[in-house]
Amino acid sequence: MHLTGTVLLSPSHTVPDVYVKDGLFTFRRPSGRPRRTLEGWVLPGLVDAHCHVGLDRRGRVPDELAEQQALQDRDAGTLLIRDAGVVNDTRWVQHRADLPRLVRAGRHVARTRRYFRDYAVEVEPDQLATAVAEQARSGDGWVKIVGDWIDRSIGDLAPAFPTDALQEAVAAAHAEGARVTAHCFAAETLDGMLDAGIDCIEHATGMLPRHIPRFVEQGVAIVPTLINIDTFPDIADDAAGKYPDYAAHMRRLWSGRHAMVRQAHDAGIAVYAGTDAGSVIPHGRLPDEVAALAAAGLGAAAALDAACWAARSWLGFPGIEEGASADAIVCSADPRTDVTTLASLRAVVLRGEDLNRNPVE
Repeated sequence: MHLTGTVLLSPSHTVPDVYVKDGLFTFRRPSGRPRRTLEGWVLPGLVDAHCHVGLDRRGRVPDELAEQQALQDRDAGTLLIRDAGVVNDTRWVQHRADLPRLVRAGRHVARTRRYFRDYAVEVEPDQLATAVAEQARSGDGWVKIVGDWIDRSIGDLAPAFPTDALQEAVAAAHAEGARVTAHCFAAETLDGMLDAGIDCIEHATGMLPRHIPRFVEQGVAIVPTLINIDTFPDIADDAAGKYPDYAAHMRRLWSGRHAMVRQAHDAGIAVYAGTDAGSVIPHGRLPDEVAALAAAGLGAAAALDAACWAARSWLGFPGIEEGASADAIVCSADPRTDVTTLASLRAVVLRGEDLNRNPVE
């Protein structure tokens, strides 16, 4: 295969051509005429850094539905997924050459009765470190803690675990060679997570100016999941009658989402694109999340980077490099200036296969 036009090795480094031989990228033109030529703006396959293949509102789903979810993501250009917690064992996805690459995190670890029913391993603070270590061993270098949820006894969001339990849990995961991320909505939750040495924060809606220097100093990344945060007003409407303080809190977090993302990015905090697909968000919506990040203040180029080169590097996967697996998408316009082109890809190439079956040009 011959990929030509503008090949984006990074946001700022381009070459006119790259070839695919035996499923791998090469910049050395193979002998003979290529069987297939694809032309356009060529870049590495996209990365959804917060996705749940194998999960929906009910909890775990049959493998047949998980397969459909993965195919939806793949067909939208997502060729690398960081799982953010599922109930069932999805190792089988990793053995399918036609499905996106998957970095698994095991099950969510949550406080008892402080998360969606049947989603998580539910524990009390004295059990947190043991549970986190177990999930770290069953995943692929990541484990996920549910840092806050509504506390019905007070009628508002509240941290799920005390700082000392979080510190022990993060240390236990690090001892297993895993990084730790946490679902966090409220500002108060972030203090304990930063004290514990967390590696990443999901959503991060409660980030305040006082948190930003610590995120930068400690190298903590965020995955804002903006298209998921856009569900907060509906959540607030549903809760307002019984939990008015919680409803008001969720509306405040929603209203500050764009300023939070923009301030984090401007300060140098690593921001990555994630959809939260599989719980309340349908799969295949990563282009929408990239567009939301761009609109929030990152701009097109940085938003694209958050779902492409930077995200691949963060997860330890190559982009378009000599000898790397040929995982790429082909756009009809320059996505660095027009992220809407991601919504109608010209081609998707996974492990060297043109999944769109485009005719030879």
